[in-house]
Parts: sequence; structure tokens; C-alpha cells
Amino acid sequence: MRAMNIGKATALALTVVWAAGCSTTNTSDTGGMGGEPAATTTEATSGTSMSGTSMEDIKNLATIFYFDFDTSQVKAEAVQALRGHAKYLVANPSANVVLEGHADERGTREYNIALGERRAQAVARVLTVNGVSSSQIELVSFGEEKPAVMGHNNSSWAQNRRVELQY
Repeated sequence: MRAMNIGKATALALTVVWAAGCSTTNTSDTGGMGGEPAATTTEATSGTSMSGTSMEDIKNLATIFYFDFDTSQVKAEAVQALRGHAKYLVANPSANVVLEGHADERGTREYNIALGERRAQAVARVLTVNGVSSSQIELVSFGEEKPAVMGHNNSSWAQNRRVELQY
């Protein structure tokens, strides 16, 4: 009987922690550990007159989205570009996107694969909230296996903590 109550309490606690993590958004412009600058998307977003129906419309949108150290929280500045991608995908139901999650070299291989997966899932949630069908989205995690930049410093690590969109 007591074991059942402990199990229920644990399940409730995990649900509360999960819900709290899903309901917050990071709007801070400061970076992660070590005072590194916040990484932003690598390409400018297009103007508000974008029709969103052709591949040309999304060429000016960022396709790489960066994350702070040890988080899978999508940055506020990435949401506008993700909404543009969602607009294209909703208008083109036969189009598909692959979300490639990455992590820096710190942490175990297994942890970084899981972190890359959580980052890709976070980007996928933004897309699905904006109307994209989950059948149009494929998630892949590379963890630390495919770094964008080789190096063992905050600058290199910041560029390796990312999700890339591939059409």
C-alpha cells in the first residue's frame, strides 16, 4: 500500500515538473554558462509581406536555431522565423522538414543524444502549435557527433548547441 502511494506521489511530482518546464519561455538576452553571448539565428528574417507559400519565401528565414547551455528551450528571437517555416509547411502539406538536434561536446554521448532530441522536439512543438502536421516533421539527434565548429571553448560550444531545419 505504501509503495503504491509513493509511486503515485512520484508520478504526480514528475507531471508537475514536466508541466512547469513546458509552460515557461526564456526571454533573456544573456547567454549561458561563463557569460558567453546569447547565440541568435544566423540569417535575417524576411518582411511581414511574405506569402509563405513558396520555397523562395522561406529562403530568407533562419534555418539554424541556437540554444543556451544544457537547455532545450527555444529562444524568443527564433519564434518569428519558425512561424515563417510553419506558414510554408501549412500551405504546402506535401512538404516535409527534418529537424536535426545537436549538442556541444560536454556531457556523455548518451546525454547529448537525448539533449539533441529534446531540442528538436522543442522546435517541433513550435511548428505544430503554428499548425504544422506532425506527419510533416522528422526528428533526428546527432548529439555531439556533428559539430558546426571544432574547438573547446565557449564560442565553439555556443555554435554547436543547435537545431538545423532541412527541407
